[in-house]
Amino acid sequence: MSNLIEQITAAFTDDQHRRGIKVLRRSELPQCYEDISPEWLTDVLCNAHDGAEVRACELSPPDNGSSNRRKIRVEYNAAGTQAGLPTALFCKASHDLGNRIMLGVAGAAHAEVTFYNEIRPLLNIEAPQPYFARLDEHNYNSIILLKDLSTTGTEFCSHKTEMTRARAESQIRLLAELHGKGYQDPRIKQQLARFISWPQFFQNTCAFGMREGSEQGFLAAEAVIPPQLYRRAAEIWPATVASVEHHNQLPHTLAHGDVHLKNWYVAAHGEMGLSDWQCTTHAYWARDFAYTISTALRIEDRRVWERELLRLYLDRLHAAGGPAIGFDDAWTHYRQQLMSSLTWWTVTLTPAPGMPDMQPRDITLEFIRRIATAIDDVDALSSFR
Repeated sequence: MSNLIEQITAAFTDDQHRRGIKVLRRSELPQCYEDISPEWLTDVLCNAHDGAEVRACELSPPDNGSSNRRKIRVEYNAAGTQAGLPTALFCKASHDLGNRIMLGVAGAAHAEVTFYNEIRPLLNIEAPQPYFARLDEHNYNSIILLKDLSTTGTEFCSHKTEMTRARAESQIRLLAELHGKGYQDPRIKQQLARFISWPQFFQNTCAFGMREGSEQGFLAAEAVIPPQLYRRAAEIWPATVASVEHHNQLPHTLAHGDVHLKNWYVAAHGEMGLSDWQCTTHAYWARDFAYTISTALRIEDRRVWERELLRLYLDRLHAAGGPAIGFDDAWTHYRQQLMSSLTWWTVTLTPAPGMPDMQPRDITLEFIRRIATAIDDVDALSSFR
């Protein structure tokens, strides 16, 4: 794994040395947002429309986290306008070295580009529509152009979003459709080989300090973790590893992998949508389910609804082509898969050296509080005995 990090670092350095002002072709990727020009956007967006051209583009201020994000406003000539080409884009890239290392080593850049190019057209779910997605496998530079949902009346979720029962059920229906299609649709099953497994994805993150960062984050989050769980800190990492290992003995489907509430949105028609597919893997369904409800719901709502939502999920999963699963087995898997959901946020509180600062502190602490409380409520640690 260290060889891959060295490869990315060397390629990144070489690219910076070679940078200069030039007109990029469609086959080339911008090294930074300032490289994006009307000419490149014309090649990317207008190639199927004779005479259409991008005349101007305007970038929003930077918004950096696990990826480098910006919005792009686009102006066309008359032919482009008449063709109804998109004027508002949301762009995700891995332009900075830290982002390339993290997204490249974990396989996240490859996963998201593959999802938008190969899987998204096969799914009937609420998720962003892509216009262009590409990864340079040499230097792990990537860029994805999506429809800017902020122009459509979409509400983007945060830890302050009011999650009603109807919205929670909408999330469950989407997950069941996603997972059911992954179990049943031969086209998607064929594509699963292009993604790594969840255990492999998790193992890859350990190369840049997942264990150290998450263990330090757990200790640093004492104020929001139930005291009885905090006293069992030594058991958290072994249980997390065991929860990941269980996927190697269970049937896999297409999994989103990072379904915390901030990656959900309320579409203009009222249904919940799911974005940010960079952790897409093939995995067992239970982690997506556990991660979703433990971050989305207020603690008091999750305590009342979790069993009913699990029953709804199991019914919908089977109807969408997935296996029939008994409630007791499903409940055990739900309890166990809460563990790596917590790890994803404790490491966010105290990122390992070289990892980007990914989320605001208040959101991170709230999600740790919700997941840790769920782990304590259902006694997840005892489910491994």
